Amino acid sequence: MPRVLLLGATGTIGRATLRALLARGHEVLCWVRPGRRDVRAWPAGVVARETDFADARFPLQAEGGERFCAVVSCMASRTGVPHDAWAIDHRAHLHVLRAAEREGATRFVLLSAMCVQKPRLAFQQAKLAFERELQASALDWSIVRPTAYFKSLSGQVRRVREGKPFVVFGDGRLTACKPISDDDLAAYLVDCLDDASRSRRILPIGGPGEAITPLDQATRLFGMLDRPPRIRHVPVAMIDGIAGALGAAARWLPALEVKAELARIGRYYATESMLVWDEVAGKYDADATPTFGTQTLWDHYAALLRGEAVAELGEHAVF
Repeated sequence: MPRVLLLGATGTIGRATLRALLARGHEVLCWVRPGRRDVRAWPAGVVARETDFADARFPLQAEGGERFCAVVSCMASRTGVPHDAWAIDHRAHLHVLRAAEREGATRFVLLSAMCVQKPRLAFQQAKLAFERELQASALDWSIVRPTAYFKSLSGQVRRVREGKPFVVFGDGRLTACKPISDDDLAAYLVDCLDDASRSRRILPIGGPGEAITPLDQATRLFGMLDRPPRIRHVPVAMIDGIAGALGAAARWLPALEVKAELARIGRYYATESMLVWDEVAGKYDADATPTFGTQTLWDHYAALLRGEAVAELGEHAVF
């Protein structure tokens, strides 16, 4: 099997993708940011190299100079704020693309995001800018746009278990998604390396089952705990006010701009569904959102409640 360059291997999706690549018999080369490598933790068949993604010369700086035939990228900016987004979601990926072209690699599978369909934020613009660069390249590409991840919908499990209410915006039905598990998404990404039907295509993908709203999540979670639902409804106007106030204050205190952008990101996810957007009809279409895999969000919630899984929230720790 060809050697694959994997980016973002230290994240939750990246680790699942690494497992999937190894299970298919691939040798894997991982380029990781400085300070993130722990050679004792990497399994057999993996070569990990630290490199500076901000430097256009980084392939020359990486140790070893190992060759690769394909790229799978699960790399993304940690926060989504402008300087981070353009550095990682665009510039670092562009450096990797140029390195892949020089190496003679033939395949590039990019993990993007469903939310770029309606771009209003810096990280969405950065992702789209690289998507265009990839599509214009000579490489055979697949751009995968998943719906919500399990971890992004797990931030309230602990608080509900502790007796606190589940927080929703508006009536809890403003948004919907078809969440997909790390392992199912990883399998889908790796399948793209060999599936000709996914070549040179933008691929929206969700997990199995019907679309789920925040109200659905709350109702199901309380049912699993055999408790009556306790739901706190937060008006969207509140987050609008926070974002607006921070944006205004940032004119005099530039350091607040990061917080303002984070508030705008929160507002976006509170009001926009992670489903395929029908431009003609002007609405999100759950039926048009493809599904893949076998693991459901309810399976994940049950595993969390039993203590068999851990919610690695990272930047997803909203509540």
